[in-house]
Amino acid sequence: MILAIDIGGTKTLLGLFTEKGELKKTEKFPTPTDYNEFIEQLSATALAFIDGCGVQHAVIAVPGMLDRSKGVGISFGNLAWENVPIGKELSKRLRIPVDIENDANLAGLSEALLLPKFHKVLYITVSTGIGSAYVVDGRLDKNMLDAEVGHMMLEHEGRIRTWESFASGKAIFNKFGLKASDITNTGTWYIVARNIAIGLINVIATTTPDAIVIGGGVGSHLDKFKDRLEEELILYQTNVVTIPPIFQAKNPEEAVIYGCYALAQQLKK
Repeated sequence: MILAIDIGGTKTLLGLFTEKGELKKTEKFPTPTDYNEFIEQLSATALAFIDGCGVQHAVIAVPGMLDRSKGVGISFGNLAWENVPIGKELSKRLRIPVDIENDANLAGLSEALLLPKFHKVLYITVSTGIGSAYVVDGRLDKNMLDAEVGHMMLEHEGRIRTWESFASGKAIFNKFGLKASDITNTGTWYIVARNIAIGLINVIATTTPDAIVIGGGVGSHLDKFKDRLEEELILYQTNVVTIPPIFQAKNPEEAVIYGCYALAQQLKK
C-alpha cells in the first residue's frame, strides 16, 4: 500500500492506494498554520489512517520549493513555513520511506499519464497562483522540476509584473471581486483567457509540448473560456511555434494524490 499526502494552504488530504493504483480511502483535515502543530496532527492522523494496512511508502506533495534529497520543504507558498525537514520527520514517525515533490508536478504527472498518446505534456494549474509541470514519456522532466512559470516577468497594463499577479485566481478575484465559479459574463471570461494566453504562449514556445492540460480552480472552468483562450493563443502562433491541443484536467480535486501514487511506483523502478 502507498500513502499519498497533499498539503494545501487550507486543507491536507490523505489517500491510501493499493499497489495496483486503486484509491481505497481518503481523509482530510484543516491545515494548521503552525508547522509544529501541523506535523503533530499529520503524524497522528496518518498513523491512524494506515494502521494495519501494510503501507510501505509515502509521497508528500509540497506546495512550494523543496530539497528532494534531504526531504526538506524550503518554502510553502501560502503557508509561512521555511526549511522544515518534513520528509525525514514523517519518515521517522511513520517508520516508512517518505519522498517529497512539488504539488503541481505531481498533479501534472497524474494528468499526463491519462494522455498516453502524447510524448510531451505541459500541465498548467491556475488557482491561487500559477504553477506547472512538464512530463515527457510519462515521467517528470528533471530539468523543469523547479520551474516557476507563474513568476515569469511580463509587461501588463504598462508595468512589468509576474504572470500570476494578473492571471491567477487570486488576481481574478482582486480585479472582479468574483471567484471563477461565480463568473457568468462572457466579457470577463475574455479578459481571463487573454491574460492566461499572454503567459502561456511563452511557456509553449519554451517547452514545445504536444498537449496542454489546464487544472486548478480556474482550470476546472476551462469549458467556459477554452474557445477564447485558443483564439488568443493563435494570434501569437508562428511558423515555428504551434498551438497544441488543450485539455481540462480530469481529476482536479484528486490529481495530486494520484500523482503521489504514480511517483511512488516510478521511484521503485
